[in-house]
Amino acid sequence: MSPNAPPDEMREWIAGHLDPLDGEPASTAASDFDLGPNAFPNEPVSLKPAAVLVGLIERPHGYSVLLTRRADTLRSHTGQIALPGGRTDPGETSPVTALREAHEEVGLAPDFVSLAGLSSPYRTGTGFLVTPVVGFIQPGFSLTPNPAEVADIFETPFGFLMDPANHERHERQGPDGQLRRFYAMTHEDRFIWGATAGMLRALYDRLYGAAVA
Repeated sequence: MSPNAPPDEMREWIAGHLDPLDGEPASTAASDFDLGPNAFPNEPVSLKPAAVLVGLIERPHGYSVLLTRRADTLRSHTGQIALPGGRTDPGETSPVTALREAHEEVGLAPDFVSLAGLSSPYRTGTGFLVTPVVGFIQPGFSLTPNPAEVADIFETPFGFLMDPANHERHERQGPDGQLRRFYAMTHEDRFIWGATAGMLRALYDRLYGAAVA
C-alpha cells in the first residue's frame, strides 16, 4: 500500500503488519550488526530493554514521523537524530515506556496517541534491545522540548522514509579501527542514521519487504 493512501486505510493496514501491544515482539530482531556483523566485537552479552515511539502524524501530504535531535550536552549520541524513547524502567511494558519517554522528552500528552502495535525489536551496539512502538498522533497536540535531552523537534514524511531509494548505506571507521556499516536517510538538511535509520528500515521491511504480501 502506498504511504500516501487514505489515512483510514493506511492506519488499518499498518496495524495489521505489527505485533500486538500486549506482548513482546514475535519478529526477529534487526540490529546494528546487520550490515557488518563484526562491527562491534566487544558487544555486551546482557542487553538492556528500551522502547521508542514511532509517532505517525496525519498531514495534508500524508503521514509524517515525529523525530528529535538530541541535545548537544548529552554524554552519548550527542546531536544525533532520534525517535522519542529511552530505557525501560522495572515493571514497565514497551508501550508504557514509549509514551512516558515521549511525554518527558517532547511534552507529547499520551491522550493524543493511539497505539497500533510493535515493530521489529532492534539490537544496538551499545547494549540495548529497543522495541519500536508505532502510534498515530491525533490532531490538536502541542510539543515542548526538554532542553536537557532534546535540541529540536521536527517531522519527516513517512513516504520518504519508507522509500528504499532513500535508504543509503554508509560506512565509518570507529576509534578502535573497526569499520561500521549502517543505514542512513538524508532529508533536506537532516542526516538520519545509525539505530534510528535501522529501526525505520526494519519497519519498511515489515510493511513493504519482499516477504510481505
